[in-house]
Amino acid sequence: MITHRLRAELHEAGLHGSFLVRDLHTGHEIGIEPDTEYATASLVKVPLALATLHRIHRHELDGATPVHIAPTHTDTGPPGTGPFGISKFRHPVTIAIEDLLHLSTCLSDNIAADALFDLTPPTHVTRLLHEHHIRGITVRHRIGTLNATPAERLAPDETHLAHTLAIQAGTDGRGHHIPQLDVTTANSGSARAHVDLLHALWKPTHVHPDVAQGVRALMADNLIRHRLAPDFMSDATTWASKTGTVLNHRHEIGVVEHTNGEAYAIAALTASQVPARHQPEAEALMGRVARALRDHLRST
Repeated sequence: MITHRLRAELHEAGLHGSFLVRDLHTGHEIGIEPDTEYATASLVKVPLALATLHRIHRHELDGATPVHIAPTHTDTGPPGTGPFGISKFRHPVTIAIEDLLHLSTCLSDNIAADALFDLTPPTHVTRLLHEHHIRGITVRHRIGTLNATPAERLAPDETHLAHTLAIQAGTDGRGHHIPQLDVTTANSGSARAHVDLLHALWKPTHVHPDVAQGVRALMADNLIRHRLAPDFMSDATTWASKTGTVLNHRHEIGVVEHTNGEAYAIAALTASQVPARHQPEAEALMGRVARALRDHLRST
């Protein structure tokens, strides 16, 4: 059985994972522990984009409205010392809501995302998901909360300590001593829940078609393409996706569309048992496992 072989490969690499691949035309699917919940990190920016575009469509927000953002101190230091995006800015900026959506979704800019959460709080995003009949994803906190854990504030040369803490602090009941990784307190969801979200966006019935198209366009412009994208991008396909990363958790969700009309929704949520920040082999394995599941589903 292909899933047994892939489970063994994941185990050998020190990866726990929740994977699901679904044919968006037939509904047929194949997965590995697809209902296991994970803390979802920046995957939450897709529901955030959906909720924001929904409110723009209903004229509750104006996408052209300027939002003023002042540089602030971060956990890594004074203004301008963040990892990328607005956190690198040293001076106040004014950015329209629609442009914040681009930064949040396509560049995974955390400050842009939290500016959007100021307009549509986490509880509102969860409620809108339920109103659109999308279950299994819970949005509980802003993105900035992800950086509030002591593990994330360790110095770069202490990375292994942060990841060791993340690995060892889990509980048998899917809880975690680090709140940002505890599925009862963090933004959370399973591979199945995220494939349901993708299904609702690519084959909209409850989501307005214009809103769904807006989210799909943002995901198509995603610039972070080092996990699943290498296994799904070609001249005969398009790949639209979103990644999420916090400590030892590495995720990606996306849809591959073929020129012949086939379309597959894919979710890969993983937690590594290896205490290292950079794990290109693990990320390549995520793509190979997702591709193998898609190829098997496609051939049956």
